[in-house]
Amino acid sequence: MTQTPNSQTPDPVTEPTPVVPRPQVPHRDLLQLEVLPDEAQIRADIERLRRERNAVIIAHNYQRPEVQGTADFVGDSLGLSRQAARTDADVIVFAGVHFMAETAAILSPDKTVLLPDLRAGCSLADTVTAQGIRDWKAKNPSGLVVTYVNTTADVKAESDYCCTSGNAVQIVASLPADVPVLFAPDRFLAAHVIRETGRAMDVWDGACHVHEAIRPEDVQGQQLAHPDAELLIHPECGCSSKVLGALPDLKLYSTEGMIHRARASSAQEFIVVTETGMVTRLENDVPGKTFIPVSRTACCEYMKMITLENIRDALLNLEPRVTVPADIRERALVPIERMLAIG
Repeated sequence: MTQTPNSQTPDPVTEPTPVVPRPQVPHRDLLQLEVLPDEAQIRADIERLRRERNAVIIAHNYQRPEVQGTADFVGDSLGLSRQAARTDADVIVFAGVHFMAETAAILSPDKTVLLPDLRAGCSLADTVTAQGIRDWKAKNPSGLVVTYVNTTADVKAESDYCCTSGNAVQIVASLPADVPVLFAPDRFLAAHVIRETGRAMDVWDGACHVHEAIRPEDVQGQQLAHPDAELLIHPECGCSSKVLGALPDLKLYSTEGMIHRARASSAQEFIVVTETGMVTRLENDVPGKTFIPVSRTACCEYMKMITLENIRDALLNLEPRVTVPADIRERALVPIERMLAIG
């Protein structure tokens, strides 16, 4: 065949050589398969170990529903520590966060205090250190340091008084009027105390990341959806000042205060403005009424680290244990006892 000058003979098509992978040998160590937990069996194990260890399980209001359901006592951090101090149990399993277990160890030095997951910390407690308090006191040598119980043991050891969200107003009001007050670490709780007492204070700039993130818009949205619902707002919430600006007669409540208010109120619906776990506590303690979380995202990931499985494991192994050095414990006990003497 005659070719024109511009014609080309096509190259033959070359098929690629197939790549065949080498045979794989199963590597059993790489398998991460676990049997799905049997909740009924875990609960049975917990009950057996609780008896064998002479243990008490105490759970904070913000814990998972199933954890609250297996606890001997459910409440706020200080109330639980006081309950633990009164118990004749040898072992305290604290379903909460690290500073709470420390407080229990301060009040119950002869008991074994277990925190099922040592990663369960607190963003608010992390905003202040013992050295920070020492530096603050050095600049204000005549001041009295009042710290929220949501602090570490070494911070309490540098304090003059501790307080809870329920008694902070009472504690500050009891102090001499001519003495400066240094309040740490929660600025929103401090704002509540200042409003209620009219007293100026030097305030540490700390906050709980969950409470700080609750917006006035979250509250307003639930009010529109539930116009007959009563508001139950925790003083740690970042939204509280703006909500009070619109509703100046509104009361703020500690978690235990929410229980008392819900029982006493004629309202049948409540918007719960704090961490979502409080809804479980309210539903259990005030049956027949409806409790609406202000936001499904108001959830503390540290609190939710405690599970039925790690409670069982803590009872089985008597680990992880939380202890407080004797010198820190003795100094930290002083501001706690001063608080308890006031109320």
